[in-house]
Amino acid sequence: MEARLNVMASPAAAKAFKHIIAASKALAESTLPASTRELVSLRASQINGCAGCIDMHTKEAAHAGETAVRLHLVAAWREATVFTEAERAALELAEQGTRIADAAGGVTDEAWENAAKHYDEEQLAALVTQIALINAFNRGNVITQQPAGDYQVGQVH
Repeated sequence: MEARLNVMASPAAAKAFKHIIAASKALAESTLPASTRELVSLRASQINGCAGCIDMHTKEAAHAGETAVRLHLVAAWREATVFTEAERAALELAEQGTRIADAAGGVTDEAWENAAKHYDEEQLAALVTQIALINAFNRGNVITQQPAGDYQVGQVH
């Protein structure tokens, strides 16, 4: 499979995506746990059908020590017993934030309040930003049909 377009070959698109990549890297400096960032990115990518991001975030999470069981169960996190209450709140926020068009009211107050019980304001800001950024990456990759499977841990986008 070959991508429809190499967005990084376009000066304007490459510049825009470099800013999105930099914004994503800046979140590593937040106090939101890296495992939470990876789980949220993986779940949003699953919902959006972004194979490239699923490949990347599965491999990055595993490299950082995430277990295979937890990675396999992200898609069914509601029924899984391997996630903390904080992670479950983050996954719910990620799902609702990703499926905005599917929900007439967007993110529910209940989902927001549950996340706010587990994360402070800085962490909530990082979580919201992570959800927004992964959705931007997903959309670009899905539109251009970026192939997946050969991502190497630590590879720059």
